[in-house]
Amino acid sequence: MKILLVFDFDNTIIDDNSDTWIVQCAPGKKLPIELQNSYQKGLWTEFMGRVFKYLGDKGVREDEMKRAVTSVPFTPGMVELFNFIRKNKDKFDCIIISDSNSVFIDWVLEAANFHDVFDKVLTNPAAFDSKGHLTVENYHAHSCNRCPKNLCKNVALAEFVGKQSQQVMSYTQIVYIGDGENDVCPITLLKKNDVAMPRKGYALQKTLTRMSQNLEPMEYSIVVWSSGIEIMSHLQFLIKE
Repeated sequence: MKILLVFDFDNTIIDDNSDTWIVQCAPGKKLPIELQNSYQKGLWTEFMGRVFKYLGDKGVREDEMKRAVTSVPFTPGMVELFNFIRKNKDKFDCIIISDSNSVFIDWVLEAANFHDVFDKVLTNPAAFDSKGHLTVENYHAHSCNRCPKNLCKNVALAEFVGKQSQQVMSYTQIVYIGDGENDVCPITLLKKNDVAMPRKGYALQKTLTRMSQNLEPMEYSIVVWSSGIEIMSHLQFLIKE
């Protein structure tokens, strides 16, 4: 029996948003106004597809994008946290559920040599096409009206846990570590014994605080963090219990 650790990626594992960070590769480090204004709520992945096409058309190549993405700093304490998880892989399964894309996450984990820490990455599939342009697709189709069109993290998490339980791996508890609005939906899946860990001062913490003030039913406990060291301390406490 293991504990399942679920991580968001942008502003959780790394200390910025990889999709907005990549704009540094654009001419003048900014996007044309008409491209900026083409974003529609809930359709971020389609918007990023246009951004990647623009970068490709401007001659931005894979190695330049890779250098940019792997230069995003890790959130404080994350490196120590992942080393701790690696040493305790007999006690933890560890996954990422992210609105970023498979290429960016792959680059970051590979550059820092953290691939072995994670059992699965659930994110929007991306690849470079024959022209050298990065293309990105939606992770799945879903009917949740709270989430962006490309990914409902609640559905993704439920499917992962369901598949694991068929392979005789049920978890003693789930610990969900994130920062953003799109982490609210999967947290509603958590039960008694599970832990929601919102990053201090970010949208997820503010929303969970509002929900508890409105006395919305919450069985799970909430532990706020501002560094990976604090997450590590809480995990040490959980495995000692």
